[in-house]
Amino acid sequence: MSNEQTPARDTLDDKVNRIFAGKVVRKDLVRKVKVGANVPVFVLEYLLGKYCASSDEMAIQMGLQVVNDTLADNYIRPDESTKAQSKVKESHKHTFIDKVKVRLVDSQYWAEVMNFGHKNVHIPDHYVRDFDRLLTGGIWAQIDMRFEYDDESKGKNPFWIDKLTPIQLATFDLEEYRRLRSEFTTDEWLDLILRSMGYEPAVMERRLKVLFLTRLIPLCERNFNLVELGPRGTGKSYAVQEISPYAALLTGPTTVANLFGQQQGRYKGMVQIWDAIGFDEVGDLQKMPKEVITMMKTFCESGQFQRGQEAMAGYASIAMFGNTQQPVDVMVQTGHLFAPMPDVIRDDMAFIDRLHFYLPGWEVPKMRNEHFTDHYGFVVDYLAEALRDLRKHNFTEIIDHHFSLGAHLNARDRKAVRRTVSGLVKILHPHGQVSREDLGEILELALEGRRRVKEQLKKMGSFEYYQTSFSYLVSETGEERFVGVPEQGGRDLISSNPLPPGTIYTASVSGDGTVGLYRVEVSLSSGTGKLKPAGGISGEMKESVSRAFSHLLANKNAFGVGREFDTSDFHVESIDLLGNKVVAEVGVAFFIAAYSALRRAAPQPGLLVLGDMSIQGNVKPVRSLVEPLQVAMDNGAKRALIPIENKRQFLEVSPDVLEKVDPIFFGDIRQAAFKSLGLN
Repeated sequence: MSNEQTPARDTLDDKVNRIFAGKVVRKDLVRKVKVGANVPVFVLEYLLGKYCASSDEMAIQMGLQVVNDTLADNYIRPDESTKAQSKVKESHKHTFIDKVKVRLVDSQYWAEVMNFGHKNVHIPDHYVRDFDRLLTGGIWAQIDMRFEYDDESKGKNPFWIDKLTPIQLATFDLEEYRRLRSEFTTDEWLDLILRSMGYEPAVMERRLKVLFLTRLIPLCERNFNLVELGPRGTGKSYAVQEISPYAALLTGPTTVANLFGQQQGRYKGMVQIWDAIGFDEVGDLQKMPKEVITMMKTFCESGQFQRGQEAMAGYASIAMFGNTQQPVDVMVQTGHLFAPMPDVIRDDMAFIDRLHFYLPGWEVPKMRNEHFTDHYGFVVDYLAEALRDLRKHNFTEIIDHHFSLGAHLNARDRKAVRRTVSGLVKILHPHGQVSREDLGEILELALEGRRRVKEQLKKMGSFEYYQTSFSYLVSETGEERFVGVPEQGGRDLISSNPLPPGTIYTASVSGDGTVGLYRVEVSLSSGTGKLKPAGGISGEMKESVSRAFSHLLANKNAFGVGREFDTSDFHVESIDLLGNKVVAEVGVAFFIAAYSALRRAAPQPGLLVLGDMSIQGNVKPVRSLVEPLQVAMDNGAKRALIPIENKRQFLEVSPDVLEKVDPIFFGDIRQAAFKSLGLN
């Protein structure tokens, strides 16, 4: 299709133009104009809505001319700052479109007009009071500026803002919006919202359509915490960056003061001013101060935070976007789906647990021409106002009309699921009239998005997140329906195939129930009986390996490996399979691995070895059996070597673990070694 052809209108176009006359725009026009102007979509559509909100082709072409002329005369490109400043100087006054930020210097406000290229522009104080966002991130606006010699700065700051008009819709009627929604079917409305975002629903499966809509939830639901990780080029941050003037996108580390305001309360923080704050390229946040994450953890839980003596509240939603480096099946098999996060976030499981929805970005295609629509959608500014107005409303209780949530969802899970449902209902059914079938579809997606968060926490080895069999009950029939995650697969970190001699799996439990899963590898080289720790051996693990090695050294002849011991050096490495840095004492596993290497005898396949030992060879039991055996089962273990002193705790282990993992009890280290290697 050539650029000059008018796209073929369909029945939805006609219906939208009839019902929402003057509030819709043809989306191909936006792309056409955007090619030559690097302005946010809501700025462009503000102009297109003013001059091109029509279904008459002649009116559209005339309006396009006005928009192009306005952008040519009034929009300043970053490389034209000197020309723009000269224009104001020569004509003494000029009106243009630009982004304005304000800072306070020695009790005086100064405006920085971004593309205009001047940081010290005079601005009347009342604009700063009226528009909070000027102080945090700035706003796009139509600016009337004059040139006047400034005595105080001896002419260095001659630019003065006379009038500032933010580029936003003047009025919005939510009741009308809700009333008119009822004239559309759910499918029509879904397609209309997607077209309003600039996408073409005709090329999408229904599931993908709804996933796109979840990107809008932070704009319409207060204190909603979203994460989306996926490949590059899928438009993850588009909704936050382009669709609403009430959202801010951060592209690097930030500070406590910027997010939460100054201690004395002189400035509000971003969470009090913006509706949604997006963190783009979340992998780059490695240098973000730990206290920012600590503060965000409190905020993401309750919307509250502390500044000095003051307890404050904010309603901003938090959205985090990041790029995955591997295909999802590789991530599922070899790690967890939070691997692209920086350590400062990934190591804080309590923070991750506050995320309400994990959007599977790998299901979203890379954006190509066919994904963008040429049809009509809402002027994006109108959609932004609708989403913003809906923030005041609450649909968290709507699921109770037809459903109840299953036993595995704790209080935080329920809150997350209800918030997601509320957000999607606002987007799809703003009038609050939703059928049981539509509500069931929304609820299932909400459960899936929250379960994805819990499944990763479970994979990271924390036992408190083990209840992930999410379900809901249909009130009318009492039927219970379970909701999975499509990418869920076994990790099988514990191989069911025979391992080479010298390799043993082991586990350890921390005081809070977090499980560390390790593969201990011992290899031999010609030498004189020295221990040479390699990667991953430090702290308490190193001490437990040293104790086990000393016992083997003292008893090498009794074990029948004296000659082999004396002519070998022992290289030992520990691989942290879950990457959660749990302190581990792995004496028994190391002893068996070393003995296996000396005897050149492979351990039994699918075996997990538990327990530590003293320098005299006395076996120390593990703190608890429940957690390590559950993690071991989930990761492919078929049998577990367990200290006899832990036998009492075996009654606490869940039946499904007992069914899949055979216990092998041992009372001393010789028994342990022989049973592991299948020797008599």
